[in-house]
Amino acid sequence: MAYQAMDFNYLFGMPGFSDALLRNHIDLYQGYVNHTNKTLEAMARLEKENKVDSLEFQELARHLGWEFDGMRLHEFYFSNLGGTGNPSEAGDLKTYIASQFGSYESWEKEFRAIGAVRSVGWVILYQDSLTGRLLDFWITEHDKGHPAGCMPILVMDCWEHAYMLDYGIKRTGYIDAFFHNVNWPQVQSRVNFQLARMAQPAF
Repeated sequence: MAYQAMDFNYLFGMPGFSDALLRNHIDLYQGYVNHTNKTLEAMARLEKENKVDSLEFQELARHLGWEFDGMRLHEFYFSNLGGTGNPSEAGDLKTYIASQFGSYESWEKEFRAIGAVRSVGWVILYQDSLTGRLLDFWITEHDKGHPAGCMPILVMDCWEHAYMLDYGIKRTGYIDAFFHNVNWPQVQSRVNFQLARMAQPAF
């Protein structure tokens, strides 16, 4: 079954993000969906032709993670936008974050600082599926560096296409706009609170 691009057109008009930037970004996401499907179709064709030992199949297998993760991370990213930016709308998560980082404000300061790293990539708040602990990571490539067994809770795209059309090289303004539009109830829906009860304060 082919993957279908999700409809994020409801984000147009979001404060701090021009429609032109969002349109370009959503088009890029749709490209990842299309190429994920094309890669899977090509691999299936080579399997039927008994060519799984071919260089073509091997290259496709290596490349699949880039396309699939590019698709999925953008889905996490866009769907955790479009909100009011008020973390109190997800009070259980806000409390959970505070228990892990000392305070919600300490966590946000860390997340913002990671987002300001001089590189391209993603900032992701994960929940460890074994311990319930929350962890912030900088991820450069879509298909490299993701912590094994962790669930993305909050995803911020820090590749240039996410902000340069509106903010130039000054990523700080983009990070402010991101936090002003976080859909915190959606973010909270990604958390496993059974695991959260297992997590010990990390500060």
